[in-house]
Amino acid sequence: MTTVHTLASGSSGNALLLTCGQTRLLVDAGISCRRITAALRSLGLSPEELDAVLITHAHTDHIAGLQTLLKRTNCPVLATAPTCRQLDYRIAGFFGRLSPLALCEENRIGAVRITPFPISHDIIGACGFRFDTEEGSVGLLTDTGYVTEEAARVLPGVDLAVLEANYDEESLRSGPYPYHLKQRVLGSEGHLRNEDAARFAVTLAEAGASALVLAHLSQENNTPAMAQNAVERALSAAGFSPALSVAPRERISPPYYVTRRGVCRK
Repeated sequence: MTTVHTLASGSSGNALLLTCGQTRLLVDAGISCRRITAALRSLGLSPEELDAVLITHAHTDHIAGLQTLLKRTNCPVLATAPTCRQLDYRIAGFFGRLSPLALCEENRIGAVRITPFPISHDIIGACGFRFDTEEGSVGLLTDTGYVTEEAARVLPGVDLAVLEANYDEESLRSGPYPYHLKQRVLGSEGHLRNEDAARFAVTLAEAGASALVLAHLSQENNTPAMAQNAVERALSAAGFSPALSVAPRERISPPYYVTRRGVCRK
């Protein structure tokens, strides 16, 4: 059985656990080690049982708990080469644990095949991931200003997608952020707005995705209802009805089960 849990999702911290049989992969460690450990414990696991930690990029909301976590597990840390260099600079003494990944090339850890692909964010080396297992496949795309060509090539065909729907554009433009921060979020190296997530959600549903989880919502410029409604409208207009949910911000999600179901048409 392959399952996904988001442990936290948002600008205050991100972490996700994918399990496939005896293979356990943590993607990002942007919350405290204490919170990660508590979340794992609630699932009957411990940090020592992780097979690898994968890092999408080196912003604090994705690595805040990594240094302490690495003291509690001996597993390797996988990321793109630029991200590995940044982690080596920021986390002294763990260089031997870092394993660089080549973009758009498949890697295997236990029962899971992992394919990283580049995204467009304001830090070098940022990536998303595709995970393939015997039960099905999972895509993770957050922290990107737009859907890159590589993401559009690698992700269609996944059964479950964790997809950023960061902001509602009207809420962002009229909201409290200073001008420079609004421009950063709106830019090509910022975050994905609800409408862009909706369009790509339709593409993924056309290619067979049976479940979509909206993630990394802005607390100030979005709400779960706005994000879900925007994506739901686009899917409905295109004639698709995959399972659609929003990842909780500060707590562990229910399990998302990965199964091959094919195209979900209304």
